Amino acid sequence: MAKLYFYYSAMNAGKTTSLLQSSYNYRERGLNTLLLTPRLDHRDGVGVIASRVGLAEKADVFDAPDNLYLHVQRRLQQAPIHCVLVDEAQFLSREQVYQLSEVVDELGIPVLCYGLRTDFRGELFEGSQYLLAWADELKELKTICHSGRKATMVVRVDEEGHAVREGQQVEVGGNERYVSVSRAEFKKIFHGQGRIQPVQQVFDFQQSGLPDEQG
Repeated sequence: MAKLYFYYSAMNAGKTTSLLQSSYNYRERGLNTLLLTPRLDHRDGVGVIASRVGLAEKADVFDAPDNLYLHVQRRLQQAPIHCVLVDEAQFLSREQVYQLSEVVDELGIPVLCYGLRTDFRGELFEGSQYLLAWADELKELKTICHSGRKATMVVRVDEEGHAVREGQQVEVGGNERYVSVSRAEFKKIFHGQGRIQPVQQVFDFQQSGLPDEQG
């Protein structure tokens, strides 16, 4: 039976990598997937879903007014669709989450949504709010705070690593703008009790002395 899934986490938990892997698993078995991504997130190009580990795939783009149920219906006229996968699902509107539930309930197609749960103020995004309310299954993808605790929140920082407490909810950015932290660290940084390095260091296998597992 088809279901609506919401895979949520803080940043850098591998959401996009998981989405692309799921799509690959379907296609490896001769099944068609439909990938959707918001137009406003064009860091890797409009209509491109790309992960930090180098995987990338083209996707259909959507805007806030778009009816995703009708979009899936139109694509079904071209070819069968066995799964719909949505990147950056926090940017969905309430209406679009409902439309995706209709894709599941009326068309019998599973929908897998991947996104952040909360914004830089610790508030739910609209898309995340209704996915948490209406999804059949909720799955948390885990990542780690610099403190060693599980990171569950995201802080927006300026060039000096201080928390940004005001501004628009949607401001697309990566490691230079956002850092995943635990709730305890979020409260400290958000209220001005310290700062955090905006760009987190990438682990270097060659300098570590550990074998490089590439290939």
